[in-house]
Amino acid sequence: MSEMTLQSHSHAVVWIDHLIAKVFGIGLTGVSATAVHAHLLSQHLHHKANTIGDGRVQADATFLARVGEAVSGCSDLLVIGPGTEKTELTQYLKAERPDLNLHIEPSDHPTDAEIVALGRKRFRLG
Repeated sequence: MSEMTLQSHSHAVVWIDHLIAKVFGIGLTGVSATAVHAHLLSQHLHHKANTIGDGRVQADATFLARVGEAVSGCSDLLVIGPGTEKTELTQYLKAERPDLNLHIEPSDHPTDAEIVALGRKRFRLG
């Protein structure tokens, strides 16, 4: 998967965590896939002993905006993922794209095929 804007599918599924957003545009004619990577100083989200701060990695300020660009052509979006990033993305998109029909569901770490199957089921595309 590359980091680019999706083909113009009106339905998309985003699986997101703190490192990557996998974006799948789903339509009757097929599926397009892309990935948006967060640019973090560190991959770790735990606190080390004898350090100052809460142990959290500084968030990539442009990550949500770049995911928003990747789904700019869709009108229905399902956001899934294991942590709070799905909620943060949903809140960002509600503010930036009030016209977007958003759905949110918890999800662990499904395969790409499982993500696409979940999107097809949600949007009744097959």
